Amino acid sequence: MAELSVLVGGKAGDGINQAGLLLSKLLGGLGYRTYLYFDYGSLIRGGHNFSIVRAAPHRIATHRNSVDFLLALDQNSLDSHLPRLKRPANVVFDSDVVRSEAAPAGAIGLPLRKILQEEGAKPVMRNSCLIGAFARCISIEWPTLEQLLRKHIEKAVDLNLKLASRGFELSRAVMKLEALAQAALPILTGNEASGMGLVAAGLRTYIAYPMTPSSSLLHFLADVADEFSLKVIHPENEIAVMLMALGFSYAGERVAVGTSGGGFCLMTEGLSLAGAAELPIVVFVGQRPSPSTGLPTYTAQSELQFVLSAGHGEFVRFVVAPGDAEEAFYWSRVALDMTWKYQTPSIVLSDKTLSEGGFNFDLAEARPAKGPWDAGSFPGPLMWDGKGAYARYRDTDAGAHAGSGPNEGEAAGSPDTAGSTAEGNASGPGEHPGSGAGVSPLAFPPARGAVIKVNSYEHDEYGITTEEASETKKMYEKRLRKGNYLAQELENYETVRVYGKKDSELAVLCWGSNKGVCAEVGDKLGLRVIQPVVLSPFPTRQFEAALDGVKKLVSVENNATGQIANLVKLHGFGVESRISKYDGRPFSYEELKAELERIL
Repeated sequence: MAELSVLVGGKAGDGINQAGLLLSKLLGGLGYRTYLYFDYGSLIRGGHNFSIVRAAPHRIATHRNSVDFLLALDQNSLDSHLPRLKRPANVVFDSDVVRSEAAPAGAIGLPLRKILQEEGAKPVMRNSCLIGAFARCISIEWPTLEQLLRKHIEKAVDLNLKLASRGFELSRAVMKLEALAQAALPILTGNEASGMGLVAAGLRTYIAYPMTPSSSLLHFLADVADEFSLKVIHPENEIAVMLMALGFSYAGERVAVGTSGGGFCLMTEGLSLAGAAELPIVVFVGQRPSPSTGLPTYTAQSELQFVLSAGHGEFVRFVVAPGDAEEAFYWSRVALDMTWKYQTPSIVLSDKTLSEGGFNFDLAEARPAKGPWDAGSFPGPLMWDGKGAYARYRDTDAGAHAGSGPNEGEAAGSPDTAGSTAEGNASGPGEHPGSGAGVSPLAFPPARGAVIKVNSYEHDEYGITTEEASETKKMYEKRLRKGNYLAQELENYETVRVYGKKDSELAVLCWGSNKGVCAEVGDKLGLRVIQPVVLSPFPTRQFEAALDGVKKLVSVENNATGQIANLVKLHGFGVESRISKYDGRPFSYEELKAELERIL
């Protein structure tokens, strides 16, 4: 069998996500590349949850509508998903809950409630029985399953093994899934990969108020906080999150915050404060259907225009939208470095599909075709040299350039941010912006001999409030000038990626998590697939090069208004057709393939 899809369903509280993750690891342990899609409502208990685990010999990042096996812990799972099955008999179900007469002939019923009572186990442990039965269905030997469960189950290992063995014994082989001759890869969610990228860039503090789908980033960083000496803080609301983070930034700590659209609304005044005061801050925004509460546990790409224009006034921002776990790792890392190099807000734009989806993570795949990779090659901030009166907002367009060095970095209380000076008008990875970039030298309290004044009011170079027309114009232009240099530096990065048949005259435009489904369908249909990763400043030159020879461009988005299509139109590029899906669910492989075949 070339590939395999398994759906496991039950009620909220049945541990469906954990079951899907274990199934991913089971199939991944056989050398398959897997993708995990988790669908759940906002109820803590009750409601219908299901996970689809897809496994294939090659890298994948989307699910299929049809499945090869259905594992049902309740009646609703059987009734809702039986039509998806390629072979109706490939069902394993809890016969104590699901009506046996409703199951197709040949399905495997297990008395899971009875087994749990006999073993003195908790209801959530039904998953172990189910996974044991499924392993037998695909002819996995018991020692292989036992090894997997011992490696990945954290609590009550022996009891879970006993339950898995009961399910294994009561099941039967339906097919044989051959192991592949390629090494297993770890499985990460997009949020976990983003967290790792932030840590790799020197994150010291993460602050968030829980809001799906960014909440698991908060949980992940809290879990690893001791290992990486992180401060992970949960304040009372998103306003407090942003303002507290800016305080850490002022003190020289690399800081990031996380939220979704509703929480980001509360942060926007603080975002403007960061723009005016030139305080480095990374904001992780996990999109979900809106407006207002919308569908809090489902997916959308409806906040692109919001993050591009959020806040009052005009200020530069770096916005990036990764498409898979490797990009989430790399570009979260870049975002934290860029925000400190240019002292302007950075936004990592994700969505529920990427944030909570389970991906194989290959560190080699995360290495970009262009741009820095090793820790020492990433840009560092420009530091004050300790000479003369400190001007927090010194306009480097004057030609003078403040020096820096390890001693000054240490004196400023930030040992991980010292760097060296680079002269000139251009800037590349690992270099400081040259004269004219509008980037001022940093110092952090308690730097000796420096009064470090940041100001949300318009100010002069020393941070002193002013309403003078000439000073206002000078500072305004200084702040905006950084955008030109940021855009110029990004030419050293692969900001637009191209997949599929790269010389095709028919092209698909996608962004964010739609990368996976568009790349796979595009490859199948012989289409060029174009994915802008950086969305502000928009990479016009690289995007134009990616379009060379294209005669028809079709956008694919999870929103109703075509936000990426509208964005590229603003930059002079036309989109002939638009495919939109805005019901809270991502595109499946079959859905997108049918839509593209209809249009093209």
